[in-house]
Amino acid sequence: MALGHGKDYDHLFKLLIIGDSGVGKSSLLVRFADNTFSGNYITTIGVDFKIRTIDVGGERVKLQIWDTAGQERFRTITATYYRGTHGVIVVYDVTSGESFANVKRWLHEIEQNCDVVNRILVGNKNDDPDRKVVLSEDARRFAHQMGIQLFETSARENINVEETFRAITQLVIKSRKEAKARLDNDGSSGVHGGGRGGHGNDPIRLNQRGRPSNKDDKKRRSNCCK
Repeated sequence: MALGHGKDYDHLFKLLIIGDSGVGKSSLLVRFADNTFSGNYITTIGVDFKIRTIDVGGERVKLQIWDTAGQERFRTITATYYRGTHGVIVVYDVTSGESFANVKRWLHEIEQNCDVVNRILVGNKNDDPDRKVVLSEDARRFAHQMGIQLFETSARENINVEETFRAITQLVIKSRKEAKARLDNDGSSGVHGGGRGGHGNDPIRLNQRGRPSNKDDKKRRSNCCK
């Protein structure tokens, strides 16, 4: 998405923050978006979002970041917000073994709702060694098995928060550029999107998918990330 037509950004990405209730999703969002912290957040009901524009590699990236509720009673609300998501930040609390154990469930939920999406794992509240129960070594081993990056953060102390959001943004940019390269190669080989309503001019939809085939065209109509 090039600058122009009144836009002040090169890319517009939607990020989703998921994880158990109480792991600090709202704190991470507010720390990144507003550079503030409060220990008295009201439990998120449904979803909330904030916007921040950052520079990455000389490109202006506008991030629309959605903070989701972790409670079971809001799960159906949360599921609808996977649509159109480019990156998902899965958060657990390093002082809560249960929240770490539930990361597998959250990753499974991503797989159920998204066909192609970038993911990153975050261990929040990493600011009190005496309360930490999820060892860094265990978390790194798990992240390696899942093939995702791990960041241990503290929204309270502003540790690794900026780095986390920049990392997921860079992953999205990289995947979109790789997808565009694949599309360009397919195009040069005479394999286009089959004239699907001019989607070839829609880099967000096609670049994120990156595989213009009949099979993917069917998946495009399902409730997954595009």
